[in-house]
Amino acid sequence: MNGWRTRHLGAWAIVLLVVVPLTGCIHRHAPPPGPGTSQGTPPDLRGVSVMVFPVQRTSGVSGDVDDEVAFGLRSRGVGVDWIFPPELQKALDRSPNLDSRIKGLPVAEFGGAEVRRVGDPLYGELRRLAALVNGQAAFIPLTAVAVRDPSGGFAVEMAATLIDVRSGRVLWFGVVKGDVRQTDGPAVLASAADVLARTLLWYERG
Repeated sequence: MNGWRTRHLGAWAIVLLVVVPLTGCIHRHAPPPGPGTSQGTPPDLRGVSVMVFPVQRTSGVSGDVDDEVAFGLRSRGVGVDWIFPPELQKALDRSPNLDSRIKGLPVAEFGGAEVRRVGDPLYGELRRLAALVNGQAAFIPLTAVAVRDPSGGFAVEMAATLIDVRSGRVLWFGVVKGDVRQTDGPAVLASAADVLARTLLWYERG
């Protein structure tokens, strides 16, 4: 496991539109961060089974965020056992009575706090789904938001978190911003997804 469970780090996240209580979390309030925020260094995920969830909220983004994130992770994450949203959903479809989901997760507590450990209901949902697919960690893209750069160009900002589903500890959180381009389009989203993948998989060169 390359010692990935030994690096337990705090997390910040940007404000979400819908405020849903998340009980059992240990946190302290703080202003939401901007692009470039990264709480600690993501652990080495080689040899780890990682559930990849769909983005939980998008705003003004052109293109399929989940496809771009999956492409970036596949391209760089050699040796990681990625479990992408379609596979997660198939597992849920085979267990219709399981109280878990991949969209609409109760992640609003990340909006203005440093979350060190997630509690129920999020923790329970992740644990139940992990038991179906043998997942060890959950990578959750929280938001993807299109922004207008002061230069007049376009960019996409993304926030994401990585959680150890066994303990509920938040291992990493980051906010990234893709390259600024003068025209909006798929390349704007692709750039942000690539930056996110490179940030998460910092140990992969190239």
